[in-house]
Amino acid sequence: MHMPSKIEKKQAAAKLRKPPRDFSYTQNRELSWLRFDNRVLDEAFDETVPLFERLKFVSIFESNLDEFLMVRVGGLSDLAELKKQPVDNKSNMTASEQVDAVMAEMPGLLTRWESIFKSIEGKLDTLGVHRAHIDSLTPEERTFVTRYFQAYVSPVISPLVIDPRHPFPNLRNGALYLACGLDGATDEESLLGLIEIPASMNRVVEIPSPTGTYSYILLEDVILACLDSCFGSYKPLDRALIRVTRNADIDPDGEGVEEEEDYRQHMKRILKKRLRLQPVVLAVSGSLEKATLKTIRKALELSRRSVFTCDIPLDLGYVFGIEGKIPEHLRNELLFTPFKPQPNPTIDMTRSIREQVLQGDKLLFYPYEAMNPFLDLVHEAAYDPECISLRITLYRVAKQSRLCESLIDAAENGKEVTVLMELRARFDEQNNIEWAERLEEAGCTVIYGSEGFKCHSKICQLTYREGMALTRLTLLGTGNFNEKTAKLYSDFMLMTAHPGIGEDANLFFRNLSLGNLRGDYRFLGVAPVGLKPLIMRGLDREIQRALAGEPARVFFKLNSLTDREVIDKIAEASCAGVRVDMIIRGISCLKPGVPGKTENVHVRSIVGRFLEHARVYAFGVDSDMIYLSSADMMTRNTEHRVEIAFPVLDPTCRALVHEYMGMQLRDNVKARSLTSDGTWVPVERAEGEKPFNSQEALLERAYRNAEAAPEPVIEAKPAPEPEPQPVAPKVQEVQATVIEPEPAPAPQPESQVTKPAPETSARRDKPAGKTKAIERHRPGRVRMGLGLIGLGLKTLITGKTK
Repeated sequence: MHMPSKIEKKQAAAKLRKPPRDFSYTQNRELSWLRFDNRVLDEAFDETVPLFERLKFVSIFESNLDEFLMVRVGGLSDLAELKKQPVDNKSNMTASEQVDAVMAEMPGLLTRWESIFKSIEGKLDTLGVHRAHIDSLTPEERTFVTRYFQAYVSPVISPLVIDPRHPFPNLRNGALYLACGLDGATDEESLLGLIEIPASMNRVVEIPSPTGTYSYILLEDVILACLDSCFGSYKPLDRALIRVTRNADIDPDGEGVEEEEDYRQHMKRILKKRLRLQPVVLAVSGSLEKATLKTIRKALELSRRSVFTCDIPLDLGYVFGIEGKIPEHLRNELLFTPFKPQPNPTIDMTRSIREQVLQGDKLLFYPYEAMNPFLDLVHEAAYDPECISLRITLYRVAKQSRLCESLIDAAENGKEVTVLMELRARFDEQNNIEWAERLEEAGCTVIYGSEGFKCHSKICQLTYREGMALTRLTLLGTGNFNEKTAKLYSDFMLMTAHPGIGEDANLFFRNLSLGNLRGDYRFLGVAPVGLKPLIMRGLDREIQRALAGEPARVFFKLNSLTDREVIDKIAEASCAGVRVDMIIRGISCLKPGVPGKTENVHVRSIVGRFLEHARVYAFGVDSDMIYLSSADMMTRNTEHRVEIAFPVLDPTCRALVHEYMGMQLRDNVKARSLTSDGTWVPVERAEGEKPFNSQEALLERAYRNAEAAPEPVIEAKPAPEPEPQPVAPKVQEVQATVIEPEPAPAPQPESQVTKPAPETSARRDKPAGKTKAIERHRPGRVRMGLGLIGLGLKTLITGKTK
């Protein structure tokens, strides 16, 4: 009898394993992200964009790149130190290979960034917006700079001399430093001078200039101009501005909360640690001798490839600060036409928002429409005697937040206010900590996300008691409850009194307060357990339709697509004949148009004046299933965060989403198509096709609707002349459906001891189930009160609502 050898055993075992991954239609996440940021830089090259707005895109490119280096490259650099490195499931690359690939792309990107900055700044200079350079100061400017330095800067700075007796200091993450080699009277070697640019001072220093122009110099250049007087008897030999970018990829939960330590205190400790983590790159602006640069590089333990040199300012964040200084006569030429978010035409701001939401769902679309209906509703609830509780999740909050002030008012007025404040919102941690402390001091119940799972959901619920009945208004968004970003980011918010969604939302908050991430919901898809299965079942339904010879279509609007399981399911849908249209602003690890794999997938990106931030999932050629969501199709969102997808059931709201997305699919100005090799190219226009900029068209639409909206009637007047009516969406005669949740497992016999459910990241996908038509129930206040009387009694007696 033949006994199999070890090699034969291994071969047999290999056959039983899963087939190897197909990388023909996927690409590396990091390289896809770099192509996205390069796409942002394209806007700086676009001469149809006003000149100063182009300069802002140069700054945004740099800011994006900083965060990418801190978080992604920082994390990969840590993984690259491991003996057995994990392999990327989209490109089959190890962590060190990914870092190598990123570093290989950087020089070309930075050269492009530097060249367009110089070009734009030169054009601004000819128009009268002038940044002074120290090597071209006029005598009057030099006198001003010297006096400014002596009066304001010299008393604040602390020059350091680094020698063998004085160790190299910790350079703070992202801070600016002036570095120079020093020539002393002794024979000491490796003398290095360092001055931290004071963050407490205004970085932009205005210089007296002729009327109608604006001249300024940066604070670091003021110090550079007076550097010879900063180090006493030591003479600077060279000089440059340097900036260290450190790894900021900290896992707050992985750091371990000390026993009896307040979670806010734990997060404060984590933030301090971020300032001194391992350096990732060193940026140098200016000229340093090789010996000086080597001293700095060795002290930071960085390789040569991790040092980037340029001849423009580091940290271009100052650009946004000088926008308000542009002379009035230049503003129309240099800036976008100012835009103010417009009123929603379906909402009368002179009436109770609560009454209007009870009458029918409302959909807000930022920044084209104002956030005021939501803010007014919460403020109204804070003083409404029938409102008994307000519950909300907060991820990123404005520093000056009218919303949080209303929550404080509600708590002080005796309402039950529960706030889930996510302290781990990267780079917003400190602001969230401060608001959490204020809310708690006012009497709000403040809770934090579950360990290992950031709460990225955007949900608010207001509960009212009318007599013996309870009613709920549920407010769900694709973006943060943030008054500032609502003017910059494109997002949806649904305001609904739908009883089924309200009951799901109530259960969601109850589960969250108990740390239960495995709740079952009828209408909502909630990660980490229920969101990905919802997407899979929607795709499976369309696959089955296509295989049966029926028309089938899927539409996704996302910020990023990286989840391998979702990518593979989309490829399966494409092979089955399902048409898949996607608008993906940032990362797409899926490559469309690959023969035999993704031929029916079409991906485009829109980068323009506003940040595209909404997430939309639609299934069916008639889009009978439309979900809005806080979640991208990234594994971190689908498996490691608390996210919500919510159905749009109201016919008018669904028609609006359908219309808005249709406009974006028509965009042939700011849209780019993703090719099968993973690069972005301009969308081709058909012969005779007119340019169509979807963001500008949506702006115009918002203005037309605001102008056409009827004025509130104050007193009887003669009938006015007919006025233009708001643009109404074409309401499809298609009944809304939702994706049925997975059936609950069969109950176990009482005598059987069941183990607790494992902390798995997502359920196994099951074949598509049936979809159930949901007829919209719109009771009036009296009918709703009668309909919920039983629920109210049960709540008063048992304290339970389900």
